[in-house]
Amino acid sequence: MQHKIVSELARNKAVFEGLLTGLDQEAYLWKVQPDKWCLLEIICHLYDEEREDFRARVRLVLESPEEHHPSIDPQAWVKSRKYIEQDFQSKLESFLKEREISVAWLESLEDPKWHNTYNHPKVGPLTAGFFLSNWLAHDYLHIRQITRLKYDYLGHTSGNVLDYAGNWI
Repeated sequence: MQHKIVSELARNKAVFEGLLTGLDQEAYLWKVQPDKWCLLEIICHLYDEEREDFRARVRLVLESPEEHHPSIDPQAWVKSRKYIEQDFQSKLESFLKEREISVAWLESLEDPKWHNTYNHPKVGPLTAGFFLSNWLAHDYLHIRQITRLKYDYLGHTSGNVLDYAGNWI
């Protein structure tokens, strides 16, 4: 199963690249509401999560399951790391490169111990396989978010009701 997840993470690189390449500044800075994320903030989040959350946690649980995991605060990073001030194209390229690094590392693992368990102080035992599955789930959530944001942006910029296309569920 883990091999399939790694393959999907690799394929999702192309999905993100396809969804986010060639956008103009108006498109990647547009927000449905002021308190929602724009595409620039989403790609900054994906970049940070790739490096500091999912890859780091999978590695820790595989290599040192007893070691304490550093805390993260993705919601606060939006402001503290000034996501809105970042360069969209360079951040997209950085995320795509990090995804390549992640996939290469995952594919290089020899007999990984996916059942290694980290005992989270609040949640309890979490396996390396748990973090790997949630890494892919995180991709899917943001692919959906990006697609919805682009759908809403199309409605906004075209001035057309998009019901003829079908109902968004």
